[in-house]
Amino acid sequence: MASDFLFSEESDQTTEQEHNLGAWKVLIVDDEPEVHAVTKLALSDFTFQGKRLEFISAFSGKEAEKMILANPDAAIVLLDVVMETDDAGLKVAQYIREDAKNNHVRIILRTGQPGQAPERHVIVNYDINDYKSKTELTAQKLFTVVMSSLRSYRDILSIEQSRQGLEKIIMASRDIFSAHSMDTFIHGVMQQLTSILGSVDEAMYATSFVASNPNDKEHELIVFAGQGEFEKSEGKPVNQVLTGNQLSACQEALKNKSIVYKDDYLFAFCSSRFNHNSMLYVSGIPKNLTQTHKDLIEIFSQNVQIAYENVQLQSEIEDTQREIVYRLSEAVEQRSSETGNHVKRVSLISYELAKGYGLPNKESEILRYAAPLHDVGKVGIPDTILHKPGALDDEEWTIMKSHAVKGFEILTGSRRDIIKAGAVLARDHHEKWDGSGYPAGKKEEEIHIYGRIVALADVYDALRHKRCYKEAWTLEQVTAELTNQRGKHFEPKLVDILLSNINLYEQILSNYPE
Repeated sequence: MASDFLFSEESDQTTEQEHNLGAWKVLIVDDEPEVHAVTKLALSDFTFQGKRLEFISAFSGKEAEKMILANPDAAIVLLDVVMETDDAGLKVAQYIREDAKNNHVRIILRTGQPGQAPERHVIVNYDINDYKSKTELTAQKLFTVVMSSLRSYRDILSIEQSRQGLEKIIMASRDIFSAHSMDTFIHGVMQQLTSILGSVDEAMYATSFVASNPNDKEHELIVFAGQGEFEKSEGKPVNQVLTGNQLSACQEALKNKSIVYKDDYLFAFCSSRFNHNSMLYVSGIPKNLTQTHKDLIEIFSQNVQIAYENVQLQSEIEDTQREIVYRLSEAVEQRSSETGNHVKRVSLISYELAKGYGLPNKESEILRYAAPLHDVGKVGIPDTILHKPGALDDEEWTIMKSHAVKGFEILTGSRRDIIKAGAVLARDHHEKWDGSGYPAGKKEEEIHIYGRIVALADVYDALRHKRCYKEAWTLEQVTAELTNQRGKHFEPKLVDILLSNINLYEQILSNYPE
C-alpha cells in the first residue's frame, strides 16, 4: 500500500488560475526513484506568490545536464552528489555554472554520504547555495530550504530584470535623444517602448499649446506626433482625437500628473522644465505589466519629454540659422535689384538637382542651406554697377567679377558645414564647364560640384524672371539656351537632369513668384 501510494501517478490537472500564474520549476536530480517520489509528496501543497511547483526529474548527471539546458528558467536544483560516479553531482554543479552559464538557479546539494563530499570543501570549491544531508532533511526543513531558495531566486530575477530594463532605458534614451525631427522622434519612442514592453501598436505624443494671452483658458493638448491611426491627427486638439474612455483616462493622467493604465493602453503624463503639459499615449501594451515594467515606463516617459524638448530646441536653432542665412542673402540680392524669392528658388532648385545627381542626403541638405550665399560677395559691389540697366564696360565688369573671390573671402575659415559650402560655391558658381568662366578658369570636375549645381540653378532662375537688364524668357527659350550651353557653360549631366524633370523645377518657380 505504501509503495502504491508513493509511486501513484500524480494528477496533471491544474486550475486555470494556476496555469496563468505559471509555476516554479524544481529539478530533482537523484538516481533513487524513491527520493523523487518522497520529495514531490513533501512539497505537493507548496505555493509561493500564488505559484505552485513544477517538478522535473533527472536520474543521472548526464540527464541533469540535458534538463538544465532544456529548462534554463528552473528556479531550484535539488542535487544528489553520488550517482553514476562518486562526484557526479559536483560535476553537474560545475556544469551549470561554467558551461550552461546559469547563475540564477539555486543549487541545493543533498547527499546520503557526507564523507564522500565534505561540506566545507564543497561550499568553498563549488558555486552551490546550500548543502544538506539527506538524514537531516525532514519535510519541514525541505519546505524551509525551498522557500528561502525561491525568495533568493525571485530577488535575483528582480535585480536582473531591473538591470536589463535600465540597460534598455539607457539604449532607448540614447536613440530618442539622437532624433533630429519629430518623425524620427516618435518612431524612436515606438521602437524603444517595443523593446522595453515587448509589443506596442500605436503611439501619440501631445503637448500643450502655449497661448499668447495669459487670460486664455488652460492650455489644451495638441497632437504633435503620432503613429498608427494618429498619424493624420497631428495639429489637432486631443479632445477632438480621443473619445469616451480614452479621453477620460487622458484627463485623469493630466489631472493627477501620473500614468494611467487601462486594458491594453496607457497615458503617461510627462513633466516639463518649461511648465507646460505633455502626454504620451501608447496602445497594444501587454496585460499584467509587472511593477518593474511600470517603473521603467515612468523613467522612460520623463526621458521622452526631455528628448522632445531637445528636438524642439534643435529645430528652433536650425530654423533660426537658416532664416538668418536667407535674410542676409535676400538683402544682398535686393541690392542687385533681384527679389528675395530668388535665393529661395535657387536653394530649392539646387537641392533637387543635388538629389537627382546622386549626392548623399546630408550633402544635398547642406547645399540647400548654403546656396542662398552664392552671391554674398556682391555686398562690396557699388550700386551703380549692380543697378546699371545696360552692358557693363571692361572696368565695371572686372569689378563685378571680383564678387566671387570676395564672397569666398567673407565665408572662408569657418568650421560650419553650411558656411564652408557657401564659401566654395560663392567662389566656383561662375566657373564654366569648358573652362571659360571666372575667377580661376576652372573646367569640368575641377569645379566643385556645389559650384556646378548652383551655376545652373542660378542661371535657370535668372532667365525665367525679369531683371533690370532683361525681360523674362519663355520656357522654350530657356530650354533652347540650356541645351546650347550643355557641355559649354554647364555640366551635361546636370542639364539633362533639369530638362528631364522640368515640371518639378517650374513648380518651384510657381511656388515662389517674384
